[in-house]
Amino acid sequence: MERGAMTLVCTVLPTFNERDNIAALIDGILANAMTPQLVLVVDDNSPDGTAAVVRAL
Repeated sequence: MERGAMTLVCTVLPTFNERDNIAALIDGILANAMTPQLVLVVDDNSPDGTAAVVRAL
């Protein structure tokens, strides 16, 4: 790694029926990130529309 280069952090969020919580969770992770952040949401085919909320973000 080059001197001064920042590390990319990947946060993996496994979800199931988290439509009401996922936007605030992702916003909180990104707002408090100290380094470049990648948020990977792994949704287990939630019937409540969690994936649609994530796609809209």
